[in-house]
Amino acid sequence: MAAHRRTRPRPLSGGTTRAAVTIVLAGAASATGLDGTGQAAPAPAPAQVEARVDKLYQEAEAATEKYNGAREKAATAEKRLRTLGEEAARRQQRLNAAREALGTIATAQYRAGGIDPAMALLLSADPQRYLEGAEFTEREGVRQTAQVADARKQLREIEQLRGAARIELASLRSRQAELRRQKKTITGKLAEARRLLSRLSPQQRAALGGDGARASREGAAARETITARRAVAAPTSRAAAAVAYAYRKLGSPYVWGATGPDAFDCSGLVQAAYRAAGVSLPRTTYAQIGAGRRIPRSALRPGDLVFFYSGISHVGIYVGDGQMIHAPNPSAPVRLAPIDEMPFAGATRVA
Repeated sequence: MAAHRRTRPRPLSGGTTRAAVTIVLAGAASATGLDGTGQAAPAPAPAQVEARVDKLYQEAEAATEKYNGAREKAATAEKRLRTLGEEAARRQQRLNAAREALGTIATAQYRAGGIDPAMALLLSADPQRYLEGAEFTEREGVRQTAQVADARKQLREIEQLRGAARIELASLRSRQAELRRQKKTITGKLAEARRLLSRLSPQQRAALGGDGARASREGAAARETITARRAVAAPTSRAAAAVAYAYRKLGSPYVWGATGPDAFDCSGLVQAAYRAAGVSLPRTTYAQIGAGRRIPRSALRPGDLVFFYSGISHVGIYVGDGQMIHAPNPSAPVRLAPIDEMPFAGATRVA
């Protein structure tokens, strides 16, 4: 039988080698793509980034209003706790004084001994003087009884104050925990928004409204029109003063939780504007909408508060001609904007 000869493999030429390497690399790339660890996901389009960032800012603002509400309640609880502590301390001082007085009387009685009143009268060298003294002692006994009753009452009141203080302390700790939760939510959403924006070019970010210089120029231009805007009469002098304050703050940065005078969040700007006009408003959007008289959109006048989104998470100050001044979000400072740019939820007239 003829032996079968094995053919020796021929060496690959340069072109063949490159082709083989290309095939191997292509196969490796395909395999990597299949297991989801190789190719990076395509960058989202600017419109997608804008929609996601807007959503994150809206969610962060809703959390900000909850944070503001929790902070306000925490401050109230802290003030109440401090007041209860001070009142308890005053009551304790009075109780200590009453105890000291009763202790002195008890010591004197012990030293005098418990002599029968009839025997003391017989032994007295001056019975008339003794009877006068006995009458005084009886009156003192009545006073002592009243002092004991008062001391017991003070002790009960102190215990009630301490019980109320324990309740306030628990409330304060609950509010502080809520503050931490909302702060974590806010910072997380703002960090995600910054991360998305960082993937865009400066030109794309400017197109989304993050150009602070442009916003400042718009603010300066808006301030120049304040005389014309005032021609649209506000219903009251206080409303006009609040509008004037808002105009002066155009271009101020947005900072969540801020109430001025140099930075604001949306409800912080509204509160500061009306505080400057002599009107005290609540801190949060969902409290501010109930602070005045609700009015229809068709009846809007400068100075009215306009609210947005179903959760009442944003507010601005109406200034006429379908425009408001508001603190939008961290990507833009206080500025003029049409009220149609967000879902309208309601309006309130507070002055």
